[in-house]
Amino acid sequence: MRRRALQGSELARACAASIRIKLLKIGAAVVRNTRRVRLLLASSHPLKRVFLSAAHALAP
Repeated sequence: MRRRALQGSELARACAASIRIKLLKIGAAVVRNTRRVRLLLASSHPLKRVFLSAAHALAP
């Protein structure tokens, strides 16, 4: 994940535990529809831009 999605970000050299705590353990509401699953994240998360850029980099 670091090589593919977090290059150039503040978590590019972070260990796996730090990435998990800061980026992946985010409270969210999951809304399921027949066609897609949406995650509703808090708008004031301090690493919001890093999360969005990583999500876009990992998306097919």
